[in-house]
Amino acid sequence: MFENLIVKQLNADAQETSVPTEAAATTTVPEQKQPVVEDAGAHDDFDWSIDKRNVATYSKEQKEKYDAVYEGTFKAVTDGELVKGLVVALTKTDAVINIGFKSDGLVSLNEFRDLPGMKTGDEVEVMVVEKEDREGHLNLSRKQARITRAWERIVEVHKTGEVITGTVTSKTKGGLIVDVFGMETFLPGSQIDVKPVTDYDQFVGKTMEFKVVKINEAIKNAVVSHKALIESDIEAQRAEIMSKLERGQVLEGTIKNITDFGAFMDLGGLDGLLYITDISWGRISHPSEVLKLDQKLKVVVLDFDDEKKRISLGLKQLTPHPWDILPENVHEGAVVKGKVVNIEDYGAFLEIMPGVEGLVHVSEITWANTPINAKEFFKLGDEYEAKVVTLDKGNRKMSLSIKQMSEDPWSTIETKFPESSRHKGLVKNITPYGVFVELAPGIGGMIHISDLSWLKRFNHPSEYTKVGEHIEVVILGIDKDNRKLQLGHKQLEEDPWNALQDTFAVGSVHEGTIIRRDDKGGIVQLPYGLEGFAPNRHLTKEDGKSMGADETSQFMVIEFDRNEKRIVVSHTRLWEQSKVEEKEAARKEAKAESDKTKKAVKNIQNKVEKATLGDLGALAEIKEKLKQEEKQGGDKPAEQ
Repeated sequence: MFENLIVKQLNADAQETSVPTEAAATTTVPEQKQPVVEDAGAHDDFDWSIDKRNVATYSKEQKEKYDAVYEGTFKAVTDGELVKGLVVALTKTDAVINIGFKSDGLVSLNEFRDLPGMKTGDEVEVMVVEKEDREGHLNLSRKQARITRAWERIVEVHKTGEVITGTVTSKTKGGLIVDVFGMETFLPGSQIDVKPVTDYDQFVGKTMEFKVVKINEAIKNAVVSHKALIESDIEAQRAEIMSKLERGQVLEGTIKNITDFGAFMDLGGLDGLLYITDISWGRISHPSEVLKLDQKLKVVVLDFDDEKKRISLGLKQLTPHPWDILPENVHEGAVVKGKVVNIEDYGAFLEIMPGVEGLVHVSEITWANTPINAKEFFKLGDEYEAKVVTLDKGNRKMSLSIKQMSEDPWSTIETKFPESSRHKGLVKNITPYGVFVELAPGIGGMIHISDLSWLKRFNHPSEYTKVGEHIEVVILGIDKDNRKLQLGHKQLEEDPWNALQDTFAVGSVHEGTIIRRDDKGGIVQLPYGLEGFAPNRHLTKEDGKSMGADETSQFMVIEFDRNEKRIVVSHTRLWEQSKVEEKEAARKEAKAESDKTKKAVKNIQNKVEKATLGDLGALAEIKEKLKQEEKQGGDKPAEQ
């Protein structure tokens, strides 16, 4: 319609300006029959500048002029440009939009769902997608125009920080989709609220306020946040609270989180920390023993930091210190009951009331003088009765004693445990030099390692007994001043070394087994439970090899010391002595043979008065044999 109006107007203008020319050009031309020629292509040579009377209407200059006029009547648009258009018609599926271009464009009614009352004559903004597509149509889009305008607006509010309104349209992975200015934006789950949110469905369809916190120009993507608005409000509240804070000020708050080291409290937009040591005057293992989530409490401001926005709170400071209101029945000499709240190497602390503790030193645990490990004696939470030994209210210190709850057993030690008396005790501790034995509560002593056995030597007392076992002892000595008993175990029997001196005399031979070997020699197990020592050089066998552990053989006693309780044995001495004895026997045998031969020669000489030539020869042989025997007999002792 718009095109028709323009064409009519152009024709009218053309007629007005071409009247003189048309009149001058109008002449009578006789009709001449022209031969009919069939064109190969329809209207290929048609001259549009000639009217129906076959008369040229415009000159070249005029045509260029009117062409320019015609082109000037249309808007100059480019692809991607946003323009205003007029709704000139509506169909069942599309809206016809006139943007003042050569042709109208069609836009799907789906892009106008936000304008349910749209009608012909309304003005709308659209984007020129293509001025002319493959079919020569003008391609417009209201959706693209809205998205472009929305993105421009989003970029602007991101710079200014302006608060915008959007509608949550759907749930997606990790968050929500929000429609802002007609464009989809992303709301992460962590940006919905200051508190963790697990149910996203409750927000779908809601209209909320947001701030644009992040944009991506390349892909035209925006991230919005509702949490940022809440935090900004909280920050304003924090600033107001911080401006009015004073040390010692009492505030009311709600416990929002409990940790191992304390509890965080909401003071009305500002968080404060209540340390575990400031919760109670008494010792507690965890804040949850006293506090609960969402519990409302009054607390006192201990300290705060304006820059770091940190506030330290106290609960116990709202009540007097227990040492300042200590009951009158707690005094030196009084008996109190307490619970073990802390154990150190030097003792244990008993809490006799919340915030009031006393130390039981290791020296005040038992009357015994044996070493005691406090960490093995006490257990956390156990209760004990103790006597107050010292009390210092000014320094808030108290020393307690458990052993003074009973009579000192050492005051009558000579009566209950006289010297030479025999008793059965419990092994409480073992050291490299002895065994500590408890005979009664507070009474104990040590068995030296050398007093464990008459016959065996131990590298460590644990080879003979273990902690927790019972052992019989005899009292060897009493040191009342130092609270020590000298105990013995081997003294329960007579010293067997007195009777063994004849059995294991030097030179005696016994069967033994090597039970241990080292660089110096071997320990040999002998009869009657005795142990002997064989130096390395006395463990050499006849074949030149050395004896090893668990090897059994004959051994000769080469040293016996009753005072030192020591026996030295030798295996080598046995076969060495055997060889010497063999040589001595051979020498004696040769000498006897020589004496016998000499006696025979002498008898012959006595019987024969004159020697014959044959006798002389026999005599010479006998003499030669005697010489050899004498020579051999003389060499053997030299070899020994």
